[in-house]
Amino acid sequence: MSTSEQEFHVEQAQFVVFRLGQTEFAVPIHQVWRIVPLVESTRVPHTPPFIEGVINLHGNIVPVIDLKKRLGLPVGEYNEEARIVVVDVQGHQVGMIVDAVTEILWLPVDAIEPPPAMIAEISGVYLTGVAVHNERLFIILDLTRVLSTEEMQEINQAFPA
Repeated sequence: MSTSEQEFHVEQAQFVVFRLGQTEFAVPIHQVWRIVPLVESTRVPHTPPFIEGVINLHGNIVPVIDLKKRLGLPVGEYNEEARIVVVDVQGHQVGMIVDAVTEILWLPVDAIEPPPAMIAEISGVYLTGVAVHNERLFIILDLTRVLSTEEMQEINQAFPA
């Protein structure tokens, strides 16, 4: 392989990019089952405060989580750009409300670095890295780990598959 061919052969991974407030987050595209417009959910009593309720998505009852509440970020009103990102968590579809899904993006794998130690301690296992690409900073999340095992058990009890 010539030098010029090697320069263009950079390993990349595909991500769904979304905003929470002014921060850009990215999740591996294979985690995302569907992206749907924000619709009103039905509240369910005795669920954790970050669970907004449930929606009927093509005949499936899907619990919906306010990702800002779950991550401890400032919560505000959502507008028409808000979306529900539906992911599979331990065999259950779970919707996560975000301010906007902005793009599908290929990031060079070598642009992804482990999270700084201080941030990694605070955010637990769901923050998998940070990436700087084209002068933009992305926080890489694993949405399948945003909920603890105990929280998933609560959801499983409230919303059996």
